[in-house]
Amino acid sequence: MRRLFLFLLLTSAAAFAADPKIVGGPVVVNVTARTATVVWIVQTDQMTLRPGAGGATKTAPSLHMEKTTFTGLQPGTRYEYNVSAQEAGKGSFQTSPTAGGPYRFVVYGDTRTRHDVHRHVMDTLLKHGIPDFVVHTGDLVENGNDSALWPIFFDIEGELLRHTAFFPVLGNHERNSRNYYEFFQMETPYYSFNWGNAHFVMINSDLANVSASPSVQQTFWAEQTRWMEEDLGKNRAADFRFLVAHHPPYTAVRSRQGNNPLMTALVPLLEKYHVSAGFFGHDHNYQHYLQNGIHYIVTGGGGAPLYDVDKPPRGITVKVMTTENFVTLNVDGKVARIEAIDAEGKTIDQFELHGGAKN
Repeated sequence: MRRLFLFLLLTSAAAFAADPKIVGGPVVVNVTARTATVVWIVQTDQMTLRPGAGGATKTAPSLHMEKTTFTGLQPGTRYEYNVSAQEAGKGSFQTSPTAGGPYRFVVYGDTRTRHDVHRHVMDTLLKHGIPDFVVHTGDLVENGNDSALWPIFFDIEGELLRHTAFFPVLGNHERNSRNYYEFFQMETPYYSFNWGNAHFVMINSDLANVSASPSVQQTFWAEQTRWMEEDLGKNRAADFRFLVAHHPPYTAVRSRQGNNPLMTALVPLLEKYHVSAGFFGHDHNYQHYLQNGIHYIVTGGGGAPLYDVDKPPRGITVKVMTTENFVTLNVDGKVARIEAIDAEGKTIDQFELHGGAKN
């Protein structure tokens, strides 16, 4: 893999004018073999709100997003950057390699609360090395519309995100917020991307925040499912095909079983197109199922309060644990080695995927 280091100095009119404080990012999104967008969020002001008759005061920052998109990059290349010549703006990222190059990525989710636990999980993750990219299974923050919460998320994840590429999906706690789309440069609530010999399908399973109207929800789901089938059909040649969504089709949390019928209904489609594995969040624990050759991984242990795994589904359960966790994948050719790790750095599950294009 080629490692060409270039130094990129990013500037903006706002930086020249007042050198505003960076409170989010930098984070690199929409990374391909040839392009990347660097995003950073600055605080331009702050507002305090209190009831006229007295009571608790609420303070929230005014946030402004800055971005720069680069094209004409080289595949499998690490680039260094510096946003506005500030120490907080230094970072790096790697473009997607060619199909034959090895790579490593990390998957986790549900980082929305218990910020001390979230930080501990990130500290442990960093001890295992910076991945080429990160996949987040949703619920980044407790309320995506609350501008005060995003600087907390970026502060905790800053050391990781400034040195890698980031690919999230919507969780229910994002509340379909405009902040999510702006900060991560999303044009639609679902998308796909390629990395090396793998294809990733990233969908929005949070119908409740699409619309209050059941008919609008149904229309959205039908359109997304149609897009998903077309996308999978166009990428049969990929050695690995991964699905990422917030809500899982299966769960060992008794009180949540049967809550995601539309996700469960996608299983035949995943089998038709020989999806290698699916990654999910929503349940705050670790779960691993295997059915008809597809691995279903729930990695919702990024910090939110844990849920008991009190009723594992019969016949498909490989491993379930009530613990904080993240999942690493090391892909080399047609072999992907998967390891689930808890917040103390202990391996709780490991297995291999063997890829190859299937019709």
